[in-house]
Amino acid sequence: MNPDRCEPSAVNRYQAGHAALIAASHSRLLGRELLPAGADLAYRLYHAPFVVLAHDGSADPVFFYANLAAQRLFEMAWADLVRLPSRYSAEPLARAERQRLLDRVASQGYIDDYAGVRVSATGKRFRVAKARVWNLVDAGGDIVGQAAAFADWLPLAATGPV
Repeated sequence: MNPDRCEPSAVNRYQAGHAALIAASHSRLLGRELLPAGADLAYRLYHAPFVVLAHDGSADPVFFYANLAAQRLFEMAWADLVRLPSRYSAEPLARAERQRLLDRVASQGYIDDYAGVRVSATGKRFRVAKARVWNLVDAGGDIVGQAAAFADWLPLAATGPV
């Protein structure tokens, strides 16, 4: 997979291909829609009130999609976030736990009960709860990455509990 990392806009139809992959994989693996059916899926995904992120399937996965809610939460512009190895979304001590989560998703296809601490570009920590993480499966049935969606997070104090 060599994803287009241009920011979603009307010019590129809000990355309709990425949005379709993310939404179709979610529906297929979790048995429910990520967003209600309707027109302009890609636009609605990019502007959704919940966080949606996706990374590629490389050995050190790199984000290739981050909707506006994700950009705000992680305090990063699109151009920076979609070039970030996804392991950097977790604090160094939480990276082993993050890898266990990704391994579980790879073997099961999805999880819908993830909770953990993440960190923004400015160092703000937040606890994610009830996150869904699923494999991205292309038309040929190959796993080409993973995506996550969540609407529940809680800011943590800089030295607060994990």
